[in-house]
Amino acid sequence: MLTARSSEVERVLGLEVGADDYVSKPFSMPELLARVRALLRRRELDRSEVPTNEYRVGGLKLDLRRHSATVNGALVALTRSEFKLLTLLAAAPDRVFSRRELIQHLWSSEFVGDERACDSHVVNLRRKLERDPNRPERILTVRGVGYKLVAV
Repeated sequence: MLTARSSEVERVLGLEVGADDYVSKPFSMPELLARVRALLRRRELDRSEVPTNEYRVGGLKLDLRRHSATVNGALVALTRSEFKLLTLLAAAPDRVFSRRELIQHLWSSEFVGDERACDSHVVNLRRKLERDPNRPERILTVRGVGYKLVAV
């Protein structure tokens, strides 16, 4: 929603009645373009999520109905956040996800405080999934970009 109305009540009302975003005039073109790109990224993620009950990436298996994960047949205990993050990565193996995308997915929100907050979840996942967490083979860092899950 692009409008000249800028009071908090009007912004909240606009979002409550269905606006995906609310931008008040005057606005900067870079901010508007950034907001449009963020919406397009979310839509791309929505389209890429194929409904399935299970993901298999190499020796990793995620059962979404049972909320369980196994590595080479061994059950792995994951927190809700770890499972949610791993599900996103497993839905698109080899795709690099930015830290921002991962945090937005974890928090189900466009607001991202510290993008590095996802790093602790990745470290914990590596401890649970990797043979040697110091030399990861499944969850790889793409320097300056983010993380990806690969088949091992």
